[in-house]
Amino acid sequence: MFNTTGWNRLRYTLYAPVYDLVAEGAFRRARRQALSAVDWQTGQRVLIVGAGTGLDLPWLPRCIELHGTDLSPAMVRRFQARSDRLGIDASARVMDAEHLDYPDAHFDVVVMHLILAVMPQPQQGLREAYRVLADDGQLCVLDKFQPDHRPAGAVRRALNLVTSAIATDITRQAQPLLDGAGFVIENDEPVMMGELFRALLARKSGTPAR
Repeated sequence: MFNTTGWNRLRYTLYAPVYDLVAEGAFRRARRQALSAVDWQTGQRVLIVGAGTGLDLPWLPRCIELHGTDLSPAMVRRFQARSDRLGIDASARVMDAEHLDYPDAHFDVVVMHLILAVMPQPQQGLREAYRVLADDGQLCVLDKFQPDHRPAGAVRRALNLVTSAIATDITRQAQPLLDGAGFVIENDEPVMMGELFRALLARKSGTPAR
């Protein structure tokens, strides 16, 4: 069986040296817009899942306890270096988003930017986010999604065979994924390329993730 997790670790290790050239400017406004919807409070414990090189860091408040994880050690090193340059006290660890090494209800905010579309099992990643999030916590998501009311057609599914191998899945739908993990979407707005990229803010529904 093909090891998707291993492939993701390898490809993002290869992408790490040039990742900022591609993603920093392109997603700057979208990241800032997504994070601006969070109800930030002093002292919140915050987790960035799939933290990458730390491109979310400039748009986060300085009054929080910040943790970042990524599957790629190269990305984690760059995240830690950027947080140091910005004077942000952050803890970064290599970790699989589908198997988070944190206690239940440990975080007030979980940020998942541009990761749900690349995870082998996004449902499992969201279940883990649900588990580590406090009952009154907030989930901040930014990603590309197929419209919720219309499943991907044959052409898009065929194209996805290529895009998912080299970059990202283009057929996933936000609401079914979040609903299935036990989240209620409170804010959903397009932020880039029409309605392809969406920023969502969600909270636990009170129904445990399945």
